[in-house]
Amino acid sequence: MYNSEMPTKAELPSTKQLLKSTIIALLTAVVLLVTVILPAEYAIDPTGIGRALGLAEMGEIKTQLAEEAAADEARDQALALVTEVEQPIETPVVESLSKAVTAEAEVSNSSEPVWKDRMLLSLKPGQGAEVKLAMKKGQVAEFEWVSKGGPVNYDTHGDGNGNSISYEKGRGVPNGEGELVAAFTGNHGWFFRNRNDQQVMVIIKAKGEYSKMKRML
Repeated sequence: MYNSEMPTKAELPSTKQLLKSTIIALLTAVVLLVTVILPAEYAIDPTGIGRALGLAEMGEIKTQLAEEAAADEARDQALALVTEVEQPIETPVVESLSKAVTAEAEVSNSSEPVWKDRMLLSLKPGQGAEVKLAMKKGQVAEFEWVSKGGPVNYDTHGDGNGNSISYEKGRGVPNGEGELVAAFTGNHGWFFRNRNDQQVMVIIKAKGEYSKMKRML
């Protein structure tokens, strides 16, 4: 074993070299912050480079999802307050139900459904992903999905307890919506494949009779 020799004073970096390296590292960090991190995370793109790279759109989608989630949470809290209000004992059941329905209609925006779950899939070229709803036979779930950055191939299907079924397939489709009725107890949902040359983002929203939404792969 050879003992390594201590570097001489002349071989050590000078204070000027260390300062120069520090400044370069700081400038690199600032450039990455402005051109990559801010557009991708917060849709802030002062240079325009983020939009050219497709990062600004990703940030806009994330911001939109955050705003929609906050709006849904606010509506849910308002509905919870309405249902917690105690009704007088002498109030008929029919009248109580009518008031609850009226209050819910006033709180909810009828043009925008309140979704139970939402999921964001980021798919690279050639990549696939599967999202399923855990459902019992006969249960119904409403869904809506949209692909940002290009259309996708999809297969709506179900499996579980030795059963399998294909509900619908599509190639080069930008969005979809409708109802999913479980043919049997198991997992029912969608497989998406990105056949574009660039990355796409698929946003899935669902509500209805299912226990949970989960990503399978």
